[in-house]
Amino acid sequence: MKTAIITGGGQGIGRVTAQYLLTHGYRVAIWEADTDALAELREAFKASSAQILFVSCDVSSEINVKKATEQTVAHFGQIDTLINNAAIMVEKSLDKLTLDEWNRVIGTNLTGPFLCAKHTAPFLAAQKGCIINIGSTRAFQSEPDTFAYSASKGGIVALTHSLAISLGPDVRVNAISPGWIDVSVLKKKAKAKMDELSPEDNAQHPAGRVGQADDIARMILFLIAPENSFITGQNFVVDGGMTRKMIYV
Repeated sequence: MKTAIITGGGQGIGRVTAQYLLTHGYRVAIWEADTDALAELREAFKASSAQILFVSCDVSSEINVKKATEQTVAHFGQIDTLINNAAIMVEKSLDKLTLDEWNRVIGTNLTGPFLCAKHTAPFLAAQKGCIINIGSTRAFQSEPDTFAYSASKGGIVALTHSLAISLGPDVRVNAISPGWIDVSVLKKKAKAKMDELSPEDNAQHPAGRVGQADDIARMILFLIAPENSFITGQNFVVDGGMTRKMIYV
């Protein structure tokens, strides 16, 4: 049985992906910094506890990542897949965004995937495994005041092909850049609240709807499948076609 790590697995895309991996025969190590989200997840996944390891981990800390890697290997004996999903966002105008806030976002969103790749790479190589980095369409286009987040996701795209060239052929590395994915009800209880999506929200997408976390989870399963071993170093945009849409006002 294969083992997958998913960072930031306590909420949103990470939580849904963890469920998909479990139902497709994976053992899953969930690395999560939010202790409330981790506790709620532990309760929700109680029936599958034999296949899940819950790890409290801040991916911006090398000490945390090293310990989480050791804990995962000690528990499951191997690592086949790393899914770098943990991310945070701070939306502030340029004059109000502090250096500490900038560094915190870059630390989690970009340094975190680097550290996770660094410490899991030997174990992934032993299994001919793979890494999936979760980027964002904000690497290529922006709304106002998302400086650190956009920069971190641009870095993810570059980190992906750098890792693919450096770790291949033993480890494949790809990225997925989601667009608008509705995860409003997939947060911890204190923050979960269903967004009211308007007909216009859906209609503006060439695909006819806003994305769901399942759309990304299915793409992850496709990319980590052994039969797709010729795919590496790529970034896959999953956004309902929005980044290909020309908008004239």
